[in-house]
Amino acid sequence: MTEVKHNAPGLFNACRIITLLSSILVALGSGTNYIFSAYAPQLGARLHISHTQINIVGLAGNAGVSVSGPIWGRIVDFRGPQIPLIGAFVFSLVGYAGMKRMYDEGTDSGVSISSAHFVLLIVCSLLTGLGAHAGVVAAVNTTARSFPESARATTTGLVLSGFGLSAFFFSTIAHILFPGDTSALLLLLSLATSIPMLVALFTMRPVPLPQTHPGPKDDMDYNHSHLRPGNLPDVHGKMLWKTPDFYLLCVILSLCELGGTGVMYINNVGSISLALFAKSNPNYEEEEASKLQAAQVSTLSVGNFAGRILIGLISDFTRSQFQLPRAYSLCIVSSLFIISQAFAIGISSVGTLWMATAFLGFAYGSLFGCLPAIAIDWFGLAHLSENLGYLSLAPLIGGNVFSIIFGKNIDAHTPRGDTNTSQRRCFTGRECYVSSLQVTLIACMVALVLSTWAARRDKHRQKARKG
Repeated sequence: MTEVKHNAPGLFNACRIITLLSSILVALGSGTNYIFSAYAPQLGARLHISHTQINIVGLAGNAGVSVSGPIWGRIVDFRGPQIPLIGAFVFSLVGYAGMKRMYDEGTDSGVSISSAHFVLLIVCSLLTGLGAHAGVVAAVNTTARSFPESARATTTGLVLSGFGLSAFFFSTIAHILFPGDTSALLLLLSLATSIPMLVALFTMRPVPLPQTHPGPKDDMDYNHSHLRPGNLPDVHGKMLWKTPDFYLLCVILSLCELGGTGVMYINNVGSISLALFAKSNPNYEEEEASKLQAAQVSTLSVGNFAGRILIGLISDFTRSQFQLPRAYSLCIVSSLFIISQAFAIGISSVGTLWMATAFLGFAYGSLFGCLPAIAIDWFGLAHLSENLGYLSLAPLIGGNVFSIIFGKNIDAHTPRGDTNTSQRRCFTGRECYVSSLQVTLIACMVALVLSTWAARRDKHRQKARKG
């Protein structure tokens, strides 16, 4: 064993900046699942499927993100970002192009699409989720390995902010260039989610950090072990599944429905705005309704973007200035979710819905903005992406349960006299969905209690290491 000095670029040199910018570009192209509610009602109407069915299509995209997490994570941990970037290019292009073709063909008979075509629609949505997670996991992993611990939450939060801003970016372009044209929006998504991945193949590389550590001279493996605070070993594989902290995070993400609440609201904010708009406007205008949908998606996206940036800055600041563990940021996140659900329950006008949407977006962005840094603190950096992949499975439970409940709730309040599914709307405003939000409000309160417990546990461990 000899003392080895890495011959690495400086912390703020061109290589590191190019990698950071490329990672942000990839993340921007990977966050388009958040735009689903901007075209979901139109897609459902075109194909004559119910609110519950369109929720299943949306959940397929979320499932693609979650179930592929451990696989993409393990690949990028050991092989680097190239393979996930290629996968992101293929899956995103095929998924959105397939959805566009199905939308363009529609159904001529005025009845719902066949079961086979509905399954194909689900597969297309699943592919978009697979591609989205492949891109963002490559971007976050590369950034985390290219910047020091003191700036890691800030830089990964900056990359994830691109992921959060994606819906605003593309919905704004679509609204300006082709307002109300769902087919053109799907074409834009198919190209804008795939081309950045090809660009990043040539520009996004992990840049080694300048540091001195003991080790053999030829030990320059991509996956060289970065120890956690206190020189604790990395946790991964079977050890991860035996760690209580892993299950605590999973409960906060899933059973307490932070991830589930966010997924439900994000997939259905378009339907919420249409329900509120329909109650106050008996003469329903499709173009005006479409503008309101786009406005909610944009508000959600901007909040998501801001949350992912600010939570990283807050997390790094409180850690360096007050020696508070990053787990304390989970308390902030839980509180924001509670505020968002309380606002959403009380709002009865589409004109004020933006407040609930902004809080929800900020809370959701903050949750996933702080998660990578917490995972590094608790489990280590060497297997970051694989561990995050397993954590991403947790919201599957909440996302599926609450989204299906929401879909069935709004279907139950929708008049059934008209057999034409494309014309069926709920006209009772907040009564169409409010009971679903009451459940998520209670779940988020439980999440706040567990987040406080997690933060205190981390603080006690920190004191024990120092003592």
